[in-house]
Amino acid sequence: MKKFMDKDFLLDTEAAKMLFHSFAEAEPIFDWHCHLTAKEIYENKQPDNIYDLWLSGDHYKWRAMRSAGIDEKYITGDGDPKEKFISFAKTLTLAIGNPLFHWSHLELQRYFGIDTVLNEDTAEEIWNETKRKIDEGGFTPREIIKKSNVFALCTTDDPCDDLLYHQKLRETDFSVKVLPAFRPDKAINIETHDFPSWISALSSVSGLSVSTYTEMKAALIQRMDFFKENGCAASDQAVASVVYAPATEAELEEIFKKAASGQPLTKDELDKYKYETLCFFGREYAKRGFVMELHLGAMRNNSTRMFKSIGPDTGFDSVDDPQIAFGLSRFLDELDKDGLLPKTVLFCLNPKDNYVLGTMLGNFQSSEAVGKLQFGSAWWFNDNIDGMRTQMKSLANLGVLGGFVGMVTDSRSFLSYPRHEYFRRILCALVGSWVESGLYPYDEKALEKIIRGISFENAKRYLLG
Repeated sequence: MKKFMDKDFLLDTEAAKMLFHSFAEAEPIFDWHCHLTAKEIYENKQPDNIYDLWLSGDHYKWRAMRSAGIDEKYITGDGDPKEKFISFAKTLTLAIGNPLFHWSHLELQRYFGIDTVLNEDTAEEIWNETKRKIDEGGFTPREIIKKSNVFALCTTDDPCDDLLYHQKLRETDFSVKVLPAFRPDKAINIETHDFPSWISALSSVSGLSVSTYTEMKAALIQRMDFFKENGCAASDQAVASVVYAPATEAELEEIFKKAASGQPLTKDELDKYKYETLCFFGREYAKRGFVMELHLGAMRNNSTRMFKSIGPDTGFDSVDDPQIAFGLSRFLDELDKDGLLPKTVLFCLNPKDNYVLGTMLGNFQSSEAVGKLQFGSAWWFNDNIDGMRTQMKSLANLGVLGGFVGMVTDSRSFLSYPRHEYFRRILCALVGSWVESGLYPYDEKALEKIIRGISFENAKRYLLG
């Protein structure tokens, strides 16, 4: 019986151990998609306890706790922080096979030096030990980021964000690059009730009148230029699917007018607006060298009751099952025809689409970059041992795994960086199994290039050149 989560955790062959410890383990981290904020990093506040670090904003943990029958008071409610932590410990005991079990223990090991298994019986001891260490210092956002060997990270920022805290961070001695990423979901999702107020905010921050679709595009171009001036290298779009629905400028102006005045829109109007607006963004990203990320296949805010009670991003999203191939193909082709297809990373939440994305990449690759089109790492509900292996095996079967830009945390927690280690261990175990099985030669030079590339170097080259 192997020891629980020792130094060779997940590394079940000699080749895997060599690959991880020699090539992957010490590589820096480029976390090019996360939900940390520049404001939190700049303010650099010391947390009070492990609840602040672990549970105050982590919908992965909240979702598991609900499945374990924990009262909402101890999840997002007004329960005592220590009791919330103990409630999570009770949940973790039941979460065998869930990546939360491994992530949590990696974080306890790496940041607190705690090897004790967290459960209901040990929760009090671990609460006290982590509290003692937090009180000693070393757990501010910047200290955690530095301790985690982070080279750079990209936040996700609305076009209306003034990027003040990104600018303030550049004036400090903090050596880690904190770069904004342009996320225009509010410009795309015109069916939401707050679209008219967002348009007003866009007008205010850009200093331009925004009363037409053409004027909105002009304001967004100004914001993209502003983001570019402030170091932006990536953009992010969260859409369930891309529906091929070309429209005329006159149609788009009429649709915009209805949305801005709060009128309901038909599905056909929404499809036309979203398709053409995505095309607009894609072309503008190509002009500025922004990497375009598409996160496909999430069905969000499924519980109306809980959405009304505690709002979005609280653990009530799931996998959607739209057909994505045709619309995505026409979208990418539309940009490619004009020579304005940017570097693009395609993420799918539904693993049924792994081969759709894995084959779609090859249609639009070019000599502009190694892997100009990328299959994004196993995302959200796929962010586990099986999901990561399946995503990487799909990419290996259908494309060029050695050009893969690797892992992102996609997290709101400053303690999530061991997810990169988790990914690297799974990567090395997979490649090591191929070596041990005679499916790939034991060529250390070639293997080093592949493992170091996927762990860090490919992402750095892809996003920053």
